[in-house]
Amino acid sequence: MVRKNIIESDNAVSEVVDVVLILGIMLIAITVITVAGFPALQNLQESGHKENIRQSFIVLGENVNKVVFDNAPSQSVELKMYGGGIWVTSDSHMNMTLQTWNSSIPAKENQTAIDSQIRSLQNEFEGTTISYENTGVWAKYQTGDAVMVREPQFVFNDNLLVIPFAPIRGTDGIAGKGLIRVIAREDGVPSVYSYQNVSAVDITIKSVYYTAWEDYLRDTLEMQVEVNNTESSVHAHKDYTENIDVHVLKSSLDMSIE
Repeated sequence: MVRKNIIESDNAVSEVVDVVLILGIMLIAITVITVAGFPALQNLQESGHKENIRQSFIVLGENVNKVVFDNAPSQSVELKMYGGGIWVTSDSHMNMTLQTWNSSIPAKENQTAIDSQIRSLQNEFEGTTISYENTGVWAKYQTGDAVMVREPQFVFNDNLLVIPFAPIRGTDGIAGKGLIRVIAREDGVPSVYSYQNVSAVDITIKSVYYTAWEDYLRDTLEMQVEVNNTESSVHAHKDYTENIDVHVLKSSLDMSIE
């Protein structure tokens, strides 16, 4: 009787070869899933977490602005932490000078309406920061790009400019995962400072989000802007062909994180 080599045989492939092939296919599949699938899933989860944080800060901004504009003495907003941290920072600053007509001289003179820290409530997660800063919500990504998420409540209409100034007091911060609560309270009585016959306005903002502030001041308030990348600041200027009135609403906030 002549025996055939297994390679030359027309019979079914050996069970051992089947098992080896199946194990090889499974190993390849697991490797592909590990190398490509898990990072993709992780990136998808992180993107979802970042979007949830962004939406939460939009809601937070709407509620905190109720305190700024004296529509509520305090507001409490619940946020979900996915890691990273949230804290009150002291990096931002705002200066605003006005050129007004003084009939008693008579001549134009410069007045400083604002020159103080703003500070912000900032959340950092996986290289992305999102902050509530001076009635607006802002984001900055790992690429260095900063964008406006929710407009600050500056208003220019019918020769009237209204500028809110909402500095934040507080040193709280927390890191980790889980639910937290941000509480914003009035820190003193809001004050309104009025200036008549204003012919020019200069605004300088130093902030992590200065390039996003640049876009807002140029596109919304139609001011001429220039940035200082070294100082992370933007300077905006506008001359008005017809004198305007300017109202500065100063409303200090006390923020705590629980």
